[in-house]
Amino acid sequence: MSIDELTALFAKLGAPRPEGWARSQAQGGINQLHRFLFLRQAWRLVVPDGSSAWIDEARSMGPKGPGGGLLPALERTLASGAHADDLTEIVRVMQWKLLFSFCYLLNDPGELEPEVAHIAWDLFAVDEQGNPTKTIEALWEDILGTDPTGREMCPKS
Repeated sequence: MSIDELTALFAKLGAPRPEGWARSQAQGGINQLHRFLFLRQAWRLVVPDGSSAWIDEARSMGPKGPGGGLLPALERTLASGAHADDLTEIVRVMQWKLLFSFCYLLNDPGELEPEVAHIAWDLFAVDEQGNPTKTIEALWEDILGTDPTGREMCPKS
C-alpha cells in the first residue's frame, strides 16, 4: 500500500498521528499496521477511563471460584469510603503496567534458568494459511502512544 492509502487506513482505524504510522511502515519496513491493531485490541481489555462498569461486573462474579477474592475486597474498600473513580484509576494503572510488561515479554523472555536459556519466543503476523510472515517487535514502545484517552496514562488535568 502507498503512504496515502496506509494513512487513510490508519486514520479510519483511529490511530493517533496516522501519517507517522503509515510512513514508518512504508519507508521503514516496520509492521506498523499489525502493531497498531494488536495494541488497539489490547487497550480494549483495559478498564475504560472513568468507567465503573467493572465494579458491577465484579459483583456479578460472586465470591467463589477464580478471582473470587475480588468481590469481598472491593466491597470492604467501597464500604471504607473509597470512591469508585479512585479504584478505577488504580485498576487502569495496574492494567497498563501489566500490558507493558506482557508486551515486553513477547519479545524478550528475560533471564531464564541456565537449563532453558536457549528458549525464546516472539509475536508474528501470519498469512492466510497461518504461516509466520513478519515479526511484530517492541510493542511496549507504542503502548502509551495508543492510550485511547490520548493522555498516555497521565492524570486528567
